[in-house]
Amino acid sequence: MGLKKLAAKVVEYNERLEQGKASKIMPEDVEKVLRKLQKKCEDLEEEAAHATSSEKKDRLQKKLDVAQEHVKRGEWLLEQIK
Repeated sequence: MGLKKLAAKVVEYNERLEQGKASKIMPEDVEKVLRKLQKKCEDLEEEAAHATSSEKKDRLQKKLDVAQEHVKRGEWLLEQIK
């Protein structure tokens, strides 16, 4: 999901929030998830460094790329809701 699609989802969320159909996203909740994602990134980096086969390293790198993208999105979301 690109930032345009994520931005559209935030707009939809804000509309639902105004209508009373959604609860407010708390910055503390986003920060908690970001901490978990950053820990996951660290764990994946460490595991990839110790991986012996190139297949495993590739698989772990893909997982790391996804986790890093989620961190970027979470940071963007945090900026939007503050």
